Amino acid sequence: MGMEVHGIWIDALRLGLPHATFNLIVTLLLVVKSAQTLEMSVGKIPFLEAVNGSTVLLPCKYSSCIGIENLYFRWQFNDNGTMQMVCDAMIPSDGVVPKVKMYKDRFDFVGMNQDNNISILLWNITFEDAGQYTCFGRNRKEYDKNHSAIYELIVVSELTVVDKTLTIIIASAVGGAIGLLMGFMLLKNFTLFVLSKLEEKNKECLVTSSGIDNTENGLSGSKVDSKPKPTKPK
Repeated sequence: MGMEVHGIWIDALRLGLPHATFNLIVTLLLVVKSAQTLEMSVGKIPFLEAVNGSTVLLPCKYSSCIGIENLYFRWQFNDNGTMQMVCDAMIPSDGVVPKVKMYKDRFDFVGMNQDNNISILLWNITFEDAGQYTCFGRNRKEYDKNHSAIYELIVVSELTVVDKTLTIIIASAVGGAIGLLMGFMLLKNFTLFVLSKLEEKNKECLVTSSGIDNTENGLSGSKVDSKPKPTKPK
């Protein structure tokens, strides 16, 4: 890539391209090259906890936007700082099943290059098998850059049972708090409703008692019976 950029720089000087135009061209080339980069992946969870004596899958897949050409890959095991070769092979092109050479016992290649899968299987694991396994790849079509992904194997005598007591207690406390809050809101709304009804009733009582007072006092608008005054005989 450095030689290519140097060549583009010389061509830009010869053509007399502006500095801004040259920077734009270089940036676009870098973006294209990064998009073509080979990628090795061991999945979203790069570790596994397994019981001693079981069989485990060490996953790995590769991907490339422009395909592959003589893709070299290998698996390695980090044994206390010493990298031990597990297997390696060359894949001439997409879809070709590689001839994998195994260097350690109890390992099998199971990827078969289907869907770019180059996973391996480890039988009857022991505590000595615990550690980091590196899936390495180098694609000649992408200037033989080195790429790798690490998968960690944890070997235990038995799987740990997760104590969910604390989780249940927290969930119960949160649920109780939410229930208490809902109950308080319902009681508040009911209290406001009762108070509003009492206030309406008090207003009705005031209006009624005011009408009665006016009637008893003989004010205008009341229904007091008026009797005619007796007249003196002539």
